[in-house]
Amino acid sequence: MPLCFAYGSNMDVAAMAARCPRSKPLGLARLPRHRLAVMREGWLTATRDQRGEVHGVLWEVALSDMRALDRYEGLLDGLYAKLSQPVIAQGGPRRALIYFGANSGPGVAQAAYIAAVLQAARGWPLPETAIARLETFAALAGVAEPTRDSAPPRVKPLFATPLERK
Repeated sequence: MPLCFAYGSNMDVAAMAARCPRSKPLGLARLPRHRLAVMREGWLTATRDQRGEVHGVLWEVALSDMRALDRYEGLLDGLYAKLSQPVIAQGGPRRALIYFGANSGPGVAQAAYIAAVLQAARGWPLPETAIARLETFAALAGVAEPTRDSAPPRVKPLFATPLERK
């Protein structure tokens, strides 16, 4: 089965399960000498940058799922090109298929897309710098992110505080 490096919406395990049901995530990986960018169309891509690196998820993609993944990525429409590149995985260097945007931008991310990418990325133990880069794209797209201080508690208290008893 081919390996595929995901740095955008394909980091979402549930979405990938729907698109590529016979494929499985292998863990984190990084693409050296590249950086994330937004294409004019509003989707993410990786572009060459000698000092950069792109963090993402390495997938083992079933051959029977490749056509669906290519279709999702707009390969036949020329939105993305698929290349085999070395990535650094937890077990060492591996060659993986990577979808690179045909139009490197500059652009502003589509709000719903970058919000979904950011949510998927937060489900993985990616470095803070990788999350911060996605948060920057989200902010530029007008995606409001709740701060940690302003987020409501996830668990409702069992007993009311004196101020809540009214």
